[in-house]
Amino acid sequence: MIAALKAQALGLGFADVGICAADAVPQAGQRLRAWLEAGCHGDMIWMEARADERASPNGLWPAVKSVIMLGTSYAPALDPLRLAGVGDTGVISVYAWNRDYHDLIKKRLKALARWLVAEAGGDLKLFVDTAPVMEKPLAAAAGLGWQGKHTNLVSRRHGSWLFLGAIYTTLELPADGAHADRCGSCTRCQTACPTNAFPAPYRLDARRCLAYLTIEHAGPIPEEFRRPMANRIYGCDDCLAVCPWNRFAKATQEPAFLPRAELTAPKLAALLSLDDAAFRALFAGSAIKRIGVKRFIRNCLYAAGNSGDAALIPHVAAHLGSDDAVVAEAAAWAMQQLEAA
Repeated sequence: MIAALKAQALGLGFADVGICAADAVPQAGQRLRAWLEAGCHGDMIWMEARADERASPNGLWPAVKSVIMLGTSYAPALDPLRLAGVGDTGVISVYAWNRDYHDLIKKRLKALARWLVAEAGGDLKLFVDTAPVMEKPLAAAAGLGWQGKHTNLVSRRHGSWLFLGAIYTTLELPADGAHADRCGSCTRCQTACPTNAFPAPYRLDARRCLAYLTIEHAGPIPEEFRRPMANRIYGCDDCLAVCPWNRFAKATQEPAFLPRAELTAPKLAALLSLDDAAFRALFAGSAIKRIGVKRFIRNCLYAAGNSGDAALIPHVAAHLGSDDAVVAEAAAWAMQQLEAA
């Protein structure tokens, strides 16, 4: 049955699948609590509020016996770092170059869940990054890869480019072995970080991470991180992109993840002209839509300030009178940088 389950998963479009016991990562809860106590989660209060449920699968659902972990590749054909320093152009994280992955993966998880119940019964729950689930430690325990020094999952076949989904089931399924750590002495992800967000290997301080600051953080971005942002306007892929294991990853052929041309090299002038309606239209179906136009404009203003491009001054000036204090302050900072340049 396990062979058939895995064949079914691959047939549905998943790139990898593995199984672990619900209690396979007892140390994950302790590490989570230490990370939270250090305040490394920043404004992500939901991680603290549901820490006990996140600490282990049984904390969320006492009946779960096994966890089926599934990976979907979004490996890019384009170099994520190719636009570094191109001042008039914004950089968007690879995962947001096209459709929001949640809907696609959940649809496939539901199809696999229906097959599993029909074949073997049991109760189950499925998750795609929207519940207190420790996807990366569970994926490592299920053999999909290992958590690299950048704390993300690394796969020998798919590099750092896997979306993860989970099925919790009351069935007791034979587990796959945990994957060995293959980082060795490599520190490329640590040294690539523009804001020194890794206080130690395998430890991330989200408060210094540009992915967190541009997506999750709602207020002004601290000044010490604005220049290192350069032209990054949504997320940051630096630590992922430099991983040597990416050389084995084949570019995804999933249509929903193929890059939209207007998102792979967007011009800051055009983005700074977006109002709420135009923002929603441009990013319909995209993960970017959830941060809202004001936070997105804030990010674009910081990027404009870093550009040294005088042609962006009128586009920045248009936001100096914004009724949003964060946007207005970002515009003032950007104007100061451009005028000084």
